[in-house]
Amino acid sequence: MQRLSNEAIVYVVSDSVGETAEFVVKAAASQFGGQTLHIRKFPYIEDEGTINEIILAAKESEAIIAYTIVIPSLKKHMRERAQQSGVTAIDIMSPMVNAFKDYFHIEPVNQPGLVRQLDEDYFRKVEAIEFAVKYDDGRDPRGLLRADVILIGVSRTSKTPLSMYLANKRYKVANVPLVPEVEPPEELFLVPNKKCIGLTISSDQLNMIRTERLKSLGLTSQANYANVERIKLELEYAESVMQRVGCPVINVSNKAVEETANIIIEIIKQRDM
Repeated sequence: MQRLSNEAIVYVVSDSVGETAEFVVKAAASQFGGQTLHIRKFPYIEDEGTINEIILAAKESEAIIAYTIVIPSLKKHMRERAQQSGVTAIDIMSPMVNAFKDYFHIEPVNQPGLVRQLDEDYFRKVEAIEFAVKYDDGRDPRGLLRADVILIGVSRTSKTPLSMYLANKRYKVANVPLVPEVEPPEELFLVPNKKCIGLTISSDQLNMIRTERLKSLGLTSQANYANVERIKLELEYAESVMQRVGCPVINVSNKAVEETANIIIEIIKQRDM
């Protein structure tokens, strides 16, 4: 390719995917409007021989090399060989890595692909949160078949807060409220019982929680929702459903959401061993 005066040829070289270098190159080139940018990517570079070939090709096509190489030996080879060949090669990551090295007073792990791993971790978390919102409070029973964990219990046993907490730990959680007048969805009895976790609570504490809930809504505490006998009926019904499902049951009385969530996570870990 014969290079024109308003064109730039950039070889993006990386021992991972090369997305970081490509993004930086495009961001820099955007400051020179009207110029044409040709990018050629060389991902997953693992040996000096390939680097030599890339430098030779860059020299012939008068290209700039932008690289994100974290393996020290390959990075050193790229820098020295490019200098010997008179090729402009920009080490995109080292200045920032060195700054963090001085700041934290520790050595970098020098492992390719960690940014992508972080990105994948982030998107798994987002997916889990979206799942928890979509399948909260038994909205769509079909979600039970896809969930990592299913929480069942009467109203105000922290099903929703626990679902969101666990979603931030990348677990796909669905929850189902248990009400005597409503038959549980049939999907609840189709999934493996090890996926289900029952949540129960003392009748006295549930009465207090529901009474406060009614007050916050401006309703009378005498409503059936906070009636002690009604609460006992609901708890007995919920216990019968949990026995049918055959799932472990956690008493959330006087437990913080974080404490209950940690118990659930331990149950999941034991389940998956």
